[in-house]
Amino acid sequence: LAALERQVFDFLGYQWAPILANFLHIIIVILGLFGTIQYRPRYIVVYAIWTAIWVTWNIFIICFYLEVGGLSKDSELLTFNISRHQSWWSENGPGCVRKEASMSGIKGLDNHSYISVIGCALEYRYIEVMHSSFQILIALVGFVYACYVVSVFTEEEDSFDFIGGFDPFPLYHVNEKPTNLLFKQTYLLLSPTGFSGTEG
Repeated sequence: LAALERQVFDFLGYQWAPILANFLHIIIVILGLFGTIQYRPRYIVVYAIWTAIWVTWNIFIICFYLEVGGLSKDSELLTFNISRHQSWWSENGPGCVRKEASMSGIKGLDNHSYISVIGCALEYRYIEVMHSSFQILIALVGFVYACYVVSVFTEEEDSFDFIGGFDPFPLYHVNEKPTNLLFKQTYLLLSPTGFSGTEG
């Protein structure tokens, strides 16, 4: 649900890189849930590996918005340099008032407007950082849970094998006649000598 919520706001802000990352994350989460329900440890292992990648991605997003290591929140990195859109929260955050000022007086900028945002109770980059921090927290909990479920499934498989669940000769079986004896009885009944008593 948290990933879906984030996906919606990234769509509204045309943040194409986070949109793709969120989409992959949602698919892997569904795969992990399927693996848990259907007792498929391999799917859960895939989810556990993905959580490490997801944590790394969210750390990058935090560094991007806090401008750590030469990154700039004003760059077009998250939109693949396709557009100059920023986070949806930059204009629609809590308390933000969006104002448009006409630029018709400046040559070459007719019919354009300058957008200013004032009165924001919380700067948009901190909202994005909180989103990413929450995703990291959920991913860490998911990783621990995935490791626990895989260990439980592995123990159940080992105990089942120890009891004899995969034994080709079951513990309780019905004694059946060998097929060669059945064939021999059928041969005696159908042979001409088998009907010699009734022909006379």
